[in-house]
Amino acid sequence: MHQIEPVKRRVSRKIWVGSVPVGGDAPISVQSMTNTETTDVAATVAQIRALEQVGADIVRVSIPSMEAAEAFGEIKKQVQVPLVTDIHFDYKIALRVAELGADCLRINPGNIGKEDRIRAVVSAARDRNIPIRIGVNAGSLEKDLQKKYGEPTPEALVESAMRHIDILDRLDFQEFKISLKASEIFMTVAAYKQLAGQIEQPLHLGITEAGGFRAGAVKSAIGLGMLLSEGIGDTLRVSLAADPVEEIRVGFDILKSLHIRQKGINLIACPSCSRQNFDVIKVVNQLEERLEDILEPLDVAVIGCIVNGPGEAREAHIGLTGGTPHNLLYVDGKPDHKVDNDKLVDELERAVRARIALGTADQALAGKKVFAINANTQTD
Repeated sequence: MHQIEPVKRRVSRKIWVGSVPVGGDAPISVQSMTNTETTDVAATVAQIRALEQVGADIVRVSIPSMEAAEAFGEIKKQVQVPLVTDIHFDYKIALRVAELGADCLRINPGNIGKEDRIRAVVSAARDRNIPIRIGVNAGSLEKDLQKKYGEPTPEALVESAMRHIDILDRLDFQEFKISLKASEIFMTVAAYKQLAGQIEQPLHLGITEAGGFRAGAVKSAIGLGMLLSEGIGDTLRVSLAADPVEEIRVGFDILKSLHIRQKGINLIACPSCSRQNFDVIKVVNQLEERLEDILEPLDVAVIGCIVNGPGEAREAHIGLTGGTPHNLLYVDGKPDHKVDNDKLVDELERAVRARIALGTADQALAGKKVFAINANTQTD
């Protein structure tokens, strides 16, 4: 099997968001943000748990008021995943959530107020070993930078970030990460590239306000993929106007595509054509739905033609090649048994779960690709 050269990561300082390392040699973490009313504790906890179930490493929660801060304290008690608190303007909120167990404070030091207030927040973070995330956004640049540059630019984003970094430097606080987000891909990529060589702290990646599920996933995959492929980025959020659960799934799909991190089923599927001997698209859709709960790193490919089918099956731990009148299921690259069309999804799900039960997390990555489902091919 062809060996893929791993992406060489930018060297960065490691910080800890709760139990999750970010930067250094840590895996690139995937996070999302709740969109419930934070004061609705039950709804927010339910959403966080849904994100935990699909593998979220970190979850961010907006804290716009002191009431929301108190609700956060109750939320924190009921979930396991590290929580980042998103705070603007009111430094007292930052102080309160630090007391209540926040794992990271997302602030912009420049909008917290006078330096004594910033110093108080940094002191609280330092005392409790809480890192800070500086979040720069093209839509909320400082007025003087808007005037200086006329419009958001990569240089404006970087200058804004360096202002905030300088504040933390003066206070001798280095446990922070940075994000430089815009909805325009090339602006975002250029800004991150400029900043990456100027600081040692980890970078949080994102294309902000990327759009709905389809368009947002495409924009995020292109923008984040450009950066990740060059080793830039230590944690990421895919920002979608969609269910936050989808942000986690798309985030892991981006990392899997770049062979950076494997988590969950990697479903490889052909678009299907007249050569197929079963409904590939239907099988893929049903299989995706059934395997959503699996977090182990396994590949699943659905290929519906005789041209590519045998090769994909031989490269798989489990593969299915279509044929007339029966399809053939492969196990570890070898023919195992025949399967009728009406049993394809059931047999594939059974085979996937049986393989996982054997323990494949590390072995699957070190050996062959795991699952190929191929329609319309002959037996070996």
